[in-house]
Amino acid sequence: MSIFNKKFIDPTPPYFGLDISELSIKVLQMAHKGKFDSVYAFASEKLTAGLIENGEVKNVDAVVDAIKRVRKKAGISTKNVICSLPESKAFLRIVTIPQMKNEEVAEAIKWEIEAAIPLSIDQVYYDWQVLDKRLTKDKRQIDVIIVAVSKEFINSFIYVLKKAGLTTYGFEIESVAQANSLLRDNEKGVTTMIIDIGDKSTSFVVTVDNIPVFTSSIPLSAEIMTKAIEQTFGITYEEAEEIKKIYGIGSVLKNDHVFQATKSVVENFVTEAQKSIDFYSNNLSYSGGIDRIIMCGGGARMKGIVPYLSRRLGYNIELGNPWVNVNFKGVPPIDRDKSVQYATVIGLAIKKL
Repeated sequence: MSIFNKKFIDPTPPYFGLDISELSIKVLQMAHKGKFDSVYAFASEKLTAGLIENGEVKNVDAVVDAIKRVRKKAGISTKNVICSLPESKAFLRIVTIPQMKNEEVAEAIKWEIEAAIPLSIDQVYYDWQVLDKRLTKDKRQIDVIIVAVSKEFINSFIYVLKKAGLTTYGFEIESVAQANSLLRDNEKGVTTMIIDIGDKSTSFVVTVDNIPVFTSSIPLSAEIMTKAIEQTFGITYEEAEEIKKIYGIGSVLKNDHVFQATKSVVENFVTEAQKSIDFYSNNLSYSGGIDRIIMCGGGARMKGIVPYLSRRLGYNIELGNPWVNVNFKGVPPIDRDKSVQYATVIGLAIKKL
């Protein structure tokens, strides 16, 4: 199967993107006619906590039912699906090998995977792609991006999709899907960090010329922010969630009660983001450093989070626009503010546009 752009089945049938996270499922299908693109269908469905934990499906029947419901809600008829894979379950590496013939690269990659990941080659599905951009200065070398995912994990996902009546058209790790939607095609000379604040975790992805070169994931999320408000005020989780929706992280200038409740969590975000920036700048030589930061995911919509991180990290952070590579005739059906929650599934759906 393919984690990049290689086709492994007949590309003729239409397909849709499916983004499965721990607290929600999103589907989206694109269409192209003439000069314009359009969203053919989309929908989302909330999941009860505990059905999926650490990216692994714990209650297959409940998740299958949710997939069927959200597909029916969207009105998607095709059974062909490209599904996202959680960043925490994938090994993404850039490896450098000597110049060689294409048929020799495949064999060399096997040795590189064995050296780069903690699993043996027979325990993973893997994919690789020789990069057009040269990240190393030595002209005698070529750079290859490789992704490997545990066979056991992939097979469990295929089982769930098959039980939901779907045909696996392909998989894409979240970082690649987000780069597809948030970064303009063929953007050159820019190093971008994408911060995705998700249901249960936050991921940091660094791209050079749209190529993901570094990823990391931490167990911080918007949910932890809600729990901090819940515990500080002694209220229910639902009440805390409502406060977060209205006030976000609270007022920094006024140092109000909401900000006092969320400050330690927000500062943890700052610390972890800075760690990733420092690691990339000090240990990887693919570019001179981070040029810009883009945020996506449901947590990116929290009031005050973008300006606070901008000030603390010293970057002009922007809310991502997942429609930068889509040519609509009119207004997008999902507005800019809400669309950041759909960045991953949009990236899956525009794969062939």
